[in-house]
Amino acid sequence: MKRTFFSLLLIFVLSACSHNGSMETTNKQTSHGEDVDTVNEKPLQAEDIKLPASIFSSKKSNTLISEKEMKQSIKVYLDSSEDLYNASNQFEEKIDSDQKLNNKELEKFKQIKNLAKENDENFSNYISNNTLPKGYKENSKRISRYVMGINEFIDGLDQVIDDMVDEAGDESIFEDKIDSYISGNSNISGREQKKIESFLDEKKIDTKAFGRKDKS
Repeated sequence: MKRTFFSLLLIFVLSACSHNGSMETTNKQTSHGEDVDTVNEKPLQAEDIKLPASIFSSKKSNTLISEKEMKQSIKVYLDSSEDLYNASNQFEEKIDSDQKLNNKELEKFKQIKNLAKENDENFSNYISNNTLPKGYKENSKRISRYVMGINEFIDGLDQVIDDMVDEAGDESIFEDKIDSYISGNSNISGREQKKIESFLDEKKIDTKAFGRKDKS
């Protein structure tokens, strides 16, 4: 129960920070377009959690990448990252409500984490080891830093919460630690996300990331 309390307090802190240009969040949706928070008809089952059909992967090196390929690469990377985040979040919600994951759920949760790491590394290597089209290098690196930062941030945040649960100290101390942790992750600020979205709009890159799947 203590972890649930700290998680709720964390949501409050993150919400407050978002008004100051910090991390931005979007509503998670089910495959039927309904808010996850309003759909609780049956308990979480590992087999119900869908993984992306593929993640970003490329063996290219020292290659001049065309703009068409670059746009598709960014789309695949962002779409698969979004799918993996949504899948992982369903397990995170169960953990935060003090429910234990069974063996099948633990196995799938670990698989999601490994796929997210592989997805990040593949895209990072791709943009580092090839020549990107004009106007794409800086923003591709920004995208890579942002998504990788989000994944690392979430993993680190779980540890911060666990540490605070163990300490069970003053709530104000907890808020200070969370604020310090958030402020130390400038790559995942709302400002960075807006720069990425402006770039996606400019290049007309269609992706479901950042809640953009309904945009045309």
